[in-house]
This record gives sequence, structure tokens and C-alpha cells, in this order.
Amino acid sequence: MAIFRPFKAVRPVPEFAAKVAALPYDVMNSEEAAEMVKGNPYSFLHVDKAEIDLPAGTDLYSEQVYLKAKENMEKLVSDGVCKQDDEDRFYIYRQIMNGRAQTGLVGCVSIDDYINNVIKKHELTRADKEADRINHVDYCDANTGPIFLTYRPQEKLASLLNDWKENHAPVYDFVTDDGIGNTVWVVDCEKTIAEISALFKNVDYLYIADGHHRAASAVKVGLKRREQFPEFDGNEEFNFFLAVLFDCNELEIMDYNRVMKDLNGNTEEEFIAKISEKFTVEKVGKHAYKPEKAHTFGMLLGGEWYKVEAKEGTFDANDPVAALDVSILQNNLISPILGIDDPRTDKRIDFVGGIRGLAELERRASDDMCLAFSMYPTTLRELMDIAAAGKLMPPKSTWFEPKLLSGLFIHRLK
Repeated sequence: MAIFRPFKAVRPVPEFAAKVAALPYDVMNSEEAAEMVKGNPYSFLHVDKAEIDLPAGTDLYSEQVYLKAKENMEKLVSDGVCKQDDEDRFYIYRQIMNGRAQTGLVGCVSIDDYINNVIKKHELTRADKEADRINHVDYCDANTGPIFLTYRPQEKLASLLNDWKENHAPVYDFVTDDGIGNTVWVVDCEKTIAEISALFKNVDYLYIADGHHRAASAVKVGLKRREQFPEFDGNEEFNFFLAVLFDCNELEIMDYNRVMKDLNGNTEEEFIAKISEKFTVEKVGKHAYKPEKAHTFGMLLGGEWYKVEAKEGTFDANDPVAALDVSILQNNLISPILGIDDPRTDKRIDFVGGIRGLAELERRASDDMCLAFSMYPTTLRELMDIAAAGKLMPPKSTWFEPKLLSGLFIHRLK
């Protein structure tokens, strides 16, 4: 049984929503963020990447940055750009990208559900990345970025959300510079709010689609608050964290492609000969090749594209992790032939989200890399089955688009 409850969001007044909303902190560096906010003092990047408002060279993880984030967040409220709702609400958040819509529910999930594995994970987290977000949540005393969760289909819930959207006007409706539509409805009917919460009691598990570090950090701050306030009764806001929940049928995973710096001492001929032991290799020419089915890869080497397909017996089809395309490529080629055993830390490999297209692979392969692989996307079913089994996916297995914008909903911890 999943706990999902409404909250009093701190959010932009309607006329400022499009200016406040910003891409999440982890999809750009500080220089890119500074460029994005030019001419826009209301962008939430002033909160999520507060170093852009400090002198150049400031340590990104210094207390100064987190204090500035808190100051900038509070200024949005004091200047009347954002305001906190008076009553607990749920919020419906729809995004439209290239004609495809995904609609989620914004509310708060329980840190105990995370600890007790009602909220399923599929990735490991890194301590350094956790530490940054722990400090950000702790100093701001708020969850500033939502966690992207999914659940298996619930017909009644889907019907309820559709009815609300059809019969109520949205509070926000704008298109970002990248052409993505963002529409938000406020669910302010007590009966409907209670019905939504009750429906999630029929949901056995929630699955993290994206935001493992934000989720882990939010939970650790919640546990810290419990130590600070040992008389807590479990209903305090710090026992919950901000999330957007999507029916899995609403979502689409994009490919997450690979580029490598060198062939680990092999010539192109030697490399192709070695990979041919585990894969069939077929040259397709200069035209970019995008895989059309699982266990098939596009390979760009020496300015030529190849279709590469895993041979039978190269992976365990009954193991949901080993049967992932990212695992097949890693276990049969990237590690044994290229010598890249830990793709999370090795500087000889990089990852390119499918949103950037195969042209980006061609650019990288002719610039700072020499080898690229286009991947067939991991499926939502694979993600949920692996998480439900308590197993972990290899790093960089999934890429979700569109990204959830930050700044539209802030969850205060008190």
C-alpha cells in the first residue's frame, strides 16, 4: 500500500509560472545555467544552481551556495512571485512533447515507503551527489525538485484525472522555449483529494523512474529531522517528499547511447574481429543506423555505420538484468574488449541521451571520441520488473523526456 498525500505547495502565481519554471539542476553545468537565466531574475535556476549568483570560482559545494539558494527561494515568496497555498492540494501536471502527452499527479510520498521498499529503486547512488542534494534540501528546508515516480495502471485513477481536466480550467498553461507544453490543474475538492489518496492504497508499489539521488537525499534529510525532533508523530511534513506520479502507460523511455574514446590498443580490423565472436557485424554504410529491436545495436566506427546483433548464448534470457541491451553490450564488448569495467567512473566512455539524436553520436565520434553505439531503448516493463525483483540496472540505462520542470511546486518541510 502506497502512501500519497496532498500538500500546501509553494508555487508561482500564474503570471510568473513560465518565468520561474526551469529545467532540473542536473541537466546543465553552471556556465550553461548562467546563460539560461540572462534577463530572467525569476528562473528557479537561481535556487537550484545558486552558484550562478556568486563570484566565479566559488566552490559549488560550499555553504555559501546553499545559503544563497535558500535566500533566493525565500525572495521569490517575499517578492510575490511565488505563494503558498492555504490548504492541502494535489496538482495534475501534463506535459506535451512532439504531440505525445504525459500526465502525472503531484503530491508527497512517504520516506518510510522508501525505506521499506514500497518505493522501488533500480539504480545505485553516489555519495558525493547525494551529499550535494542533502545540503540543498537541508538548508532550503524544502524539496525543490520533484522525484519522477511511476506505477502500474489504475483505471479509476486515470478516469478521475481525465474528468478533472475536462471540467476544470488549468492554473498554468505555457510552452517552454524547447517547444514543450506544460499545463497544471489544482485539485481543490476535499472529496476528490480523499478519493485520490484512497486509490493509492490499492497500489502495491511505486517505482522511481528518474531522480534516485534526489529521493535518497530527501529521505536522509527527513531522517535527520526525526533526530532533531524526537517527539515527531509521523504526520510532520519532513516525513514526506515531493513527487510526480505517472501511470506507466503515460511514459516513454528513450535510448541512452554510448561513445568511447579509443579501441583499447586495437586496430579497427582487430576490434571488429574480436566483437564478431559474440555479435554478428554488418556494414550498413554512411547513413546512421537506429536499432529497430532489442539485442541489436548501431555502431559507428571510422566514419561507417554497422548493424551489430548479439548472438544466441551471449546472455541469460531468464535474467532480467543480464538480458538488458545495456548489459549485453557492457558484458560482451565494453568490458572485455575495451577494458571499461566501471562505466560510472571511467573517463573513456560517455553517454548521450536519445533526445540529442544520432547526429550527436556522429559529431562526438569525429571530435573527442572514436566509437559510438546507438541503443534500443529499455522498456518500462523491464524497469519495473527489475526493480520489483530487488535488482539493479546498469548505469545510464534509461533516458526520460520531457524532463519535469523545477520551480512549479515547492514542498516545505515544516
